[in-house]
Amino acid sequence: MKKSYNPQEGYVEVTGGKIWYKVIGSGPGKPLMVMHGGPGGRSCGSISAYEVLANDRPIIFFDQLESGMSDHPNDTSLWKPIYFAQQVEALRKELNLNDFHLLGSSWGGSVAIEYLATQNTDAVASVIFAAPLISTTQWMKDAKVLISKLSPAVQDSINKYETLRNYTAPAYLAATDTFYSNFMSRKKGLPPATGCDGVPKSNKAIYEHMWGTTEFSATGTLKTFDRMNDLHNITKPTLFIGGEFDEVLPETLYYYQTLVPGSKVAIVPNAGHAKTRDNPEDYMRMLGTFLSGVEKKSK
Repeated sequence: MKKSYNPQEGYVEVTGGKIWYKVIGSGPGKPLMVMHGGPGGRSCGSISAYEVLANDRPIIFFDQLESGMSDHPNDTSLWKPIYFAQQVEALRKELNLNDFHLLGSSWGGSVAIEYLATQNTDAVASVIFAAPLISTTQWMKDAKVLISKLSPAVQDSINKYETLRNYTAPAYLAATDTFYSNFMSRKKGLPPATGCDGVPKSNKAIYEHMWGTTEFSATGTLKTFDRMNDLHNITKPTLFIGGEFDEVLPETLYYYQTLVPGSKVAIVPNAGHAKTRDNPEDYMRMLGTFLSGVEKKSK
């Protein structure tokens, strides 16, 4: 008997505290669980973009521990990928998800590959890696390519202050803004995301501890993160999706595709890393096409 998932929100106990979750939509398709980026990001900013998919299926969001509406224990001993994978499993069990799609965006992609590598994946119908952090080494290679596309003055500022480890110099901050406006989100002047009133802002402490000060400077505990060798073990239908101007290069997504038999790649035009902000229409259309294709084949 197919389980019905009604719109709801609540909390689930995990190691270290409680995580907040929200379910929107109750369509007939298999549920889609969406994992935000960061570390230390939050779900609220992208929920409205996914509403179009909620006509077809339940969409499940959750804020990882230390993020958004979830508890913030500030316990660095829990700031390891395995604990985030365990949060996914705790939520899966709470909602009795026995056949669901898993989507990890950016750092959420790290959580997705960690989940696939360490947990029982019988319930996973497919996995979507949205501009994922699979390997920090590869991420940094991509960042160097992107930096090389900026003006010589911006490149000089980034290289100079990275060498000095001076991440607060005005010239460095200005150069960082230039990088972000080209490759993070290319749309300017948009109003703040709806649905985030009263939600704690992104957690800078966990971001800097695990990653670093900027998107292109990995100095934290994830500096050695690398699950690329685990990609070949994935047997689920898989989609790698990224923006045309994303922090994860299209070439990198196509390389990852060669490591996962039968996987697909989709590139969202006119979008940077923030695809739900830059081009949500094409992004959601591509996701919907993949999800419906997987379900047609499973019937």
